Amino acid sequence: MKIKEFIKQIDFSWRSISDYLLIILGGFVQALALRTFLIPSQLVGGGISGVAQLLHYLWRTPVGMITLLANIPLFVIGWRYLGGPRFALRTILSVVSFTVFTDILIELTGQAPITDDILLNSLYGGIILGIGLGLVYLGRGTSGGTDILTRILNQRLGMSISLAYMITDSFAVLLAGFFFSWDKSLYGLIMIYLSGVAADMVSQGTNVIREAMIITDETEKVVTAITQGLGRGTTIINAKGGYTNKNRPIVFCVVTAGEVMRLKAIVHEADPDAFMVVGHANEALGEGFKPLTE
Repeated sequence: MKIKEFIKQIDFSWRSISDYLLIILGGFVQALALRTFLIPSQLVGGGISGVAQLLHYLWRTPVGMITLLANIPLFVIGWRYLGGPRFALRTILSVVSFTVFTDILIELTGQAPITDDILLNSLYGGIILGIGLGLVYLGRGTSGGTDILTRILNQRLGMSISLAYMITDSFAVLLAGFFFSWDKSLYGLIMIYLSGVAADMVSQGTNVIREAMIITDETEKVVTAITQGLGRGTTIINAKGGYTNKNRPIVFCVVTAGEVMRLKAIVHEADPDAFMVVGHANEALGEGFKPLTE
């Protein structure tokens, strides 16, 4: 694709510009975590930036520059298999902002640690790194290397996302165990876990959603009770009992975690013999919850 054609396909709408700003801010926050907590304590993160950290500790190479160079072949592969100007621009923006901010912060402020406590460094480093990643995800971007490899392994080899992330993120941390100490390697795994949790909280929110499926002979009564008592909508799913072979409508509804106990009480009052299954849901979008956006 020619450069002019690429530029024409770039979206300059306000939504996209706000995404670009989130990605840049996310890159800065990630760089801040590396400079402040991870690099001074020799805690190696996952993926490409983790390998760049290792090379920095061994030969004093710039972390940002090595991360950028290592991402180039992965970017080419990602363009081939994941494709599209949106992928290209947001990935370039994420990688470049992270690498530039990392080297600038190290150059301007040095590597003096805030604390020598490796546990505090792994905790705060992981949380702040995860916040940066979450901001990038909120901007509908990717963090480059690890994300590209993970998506390719998932799409081309059918490997689960969690397994692909475990392979790509653990490699650099395990190498750190050989070069430095296994204590730091284990702290690095804690840091990676915390960064994943923080990234999910930032990108998906802290609201915990529950989905409930209710099998009852008092369908209308239960639906009315849920609507009036919780103000939640319901959906009736036509089903048939496997043992009785009778039609048994299922009432489906989505509530917050804080509403589960009230839902149980409402259903019990409407039909004490009802059967209810409550499960976890990652996210709820639409009326009564977060707005459904692109």
